[in-house]
Amino acid sequence: MGFFGKMAASAGLGRGVRLGLIGAVLFIAACSTIYRNHGYVPSEDELALIEVGVDTRESVNEKIGRPSASGLLNDTGWFYVQSRWAYRGALEPREIDRQVVSITFSEGGIVQNVERFGLERGKVVPLSRRVTESNVQGLSVIQQLLGSFGRVAPGLLTGD
Repeated sequence: MGFFGKMAASAGLGRGVRLGLIGAVLFIAACSTIYRNHGYVPSEDELALIEVGVDTRESVNEKIGRPSASGLLNDTGWFYVQSRWAYRGALEPREIDRQVVSITFSEGGIVQNVERFGLERGKVVPLSRRVTESNVQGLSVIQQLLGSFGRVAPGLLTGD
């Protein structure tokens, strides 16, 4: 094999290594984790604007906006829910964080309670709480949010 034959053989080997490296980089990039956020929860600074015992539904709506979920049974509270999901390649998506902010109103529409809940190891954990009275009326936040799953009336689905 002459000089030019050796050059051609080493060029083919270098090209194979480069293609292998490019393939490995693409494979690793395809398996990287993608994070997606769903829902909305007001920040602590936004919640600090709400005064327990002073603000009303209308003033809360002006300060932080109306949530997508409210009290399911008796409309005594507003619930802001946010989840963070991790997507990794072909694996099933995994929920890595969930936060729920509950704002409870009195019969007259005055803010009674502002609570923030988190999800830690599958259990609901209160992260912060501002309450005017020691007992919270009605169902707990989690009972209201999770109590409606599986209880969908057929008429709601068909529009009757």
